[in-house]
Amino acid sequence: MSKVADIATKRAEQIAKDQLKSIIERIERLEEEKKAISDDIRDVYAESKGNGYDVKALRTIVRMRKIEPIEREAFETVLETYMRALGML
Repeated sequence: MSKVADIATKRAEQIAKDQLKSIIERIERLEEEKKAISDDIRDVYAESKGNGYDVKALRTIVRMRKIEPIEREAFETVLETYMRALGML
């Protein structure tokens, strides 16, 4: 291998190492941010519980609000049908 090719290979390896390190560091920063946000959410739920709200109901509402209204309505219809069949309503 020529000296120029050897230098080019080493340069490419260094770039790949730098890029990999950058990716790993970005992922680590995002993981830290995710944990901080998760802690903040947990604090809000604890605060709401302290104010007398039912945390399980709040979590359900948050989850349901992520669903499109039409899909949510269809799910609620099926759920109600099943509950009626089981004598729960």
